[in-house]
Amino acid sequence: MARLLFLFLPGLVAICAVHGIFMDRLASKKLCADDECVYTISLARAQEDYNAPDCRFINVKKGQRIYVYSKLVKENEAGEFWAGSVYANQSGDEMGTVGYFPSNLVQEQHVYQEATKEVPTTDIDFFCE
Repeated sequence: MARLLFLFLPGLVAICAVHGIFMDRLASKKLCADDECVYTISLARAQEDYNAPDCRFINVKKGQRIYVYSKLVKENEAGEFWAGSVYANQSGDEMGTVGYFPSNLVQEQHVYQEATKEVPTTDIDFFCE
């Protein structure tokens, strides 16, 4: 199903036809290195395999490195999830795909910047194509 996505930037409005679905939010806030959540927080290594339960998440294999971009603020009984992308993959099928994964799945190996900015999540954070 095609949806219209409106992007508002100072002095610019863009309308795009997008195929996908807005999924339920996993959290209402996230921690980032900056106000726009564009800088990499850390590089982590997966300690075990993880199979994504739906399109909001990424598949991860044990030993893969993952760039971490944001950390969802845990709410109620929800698990703690981080957003990132696989750094390298022999088959290349997940490389560059951004999605969520359980934080207890990985061990941070290098912290580039501390995640100190609390930012509200938006619908687009949980959009699936």
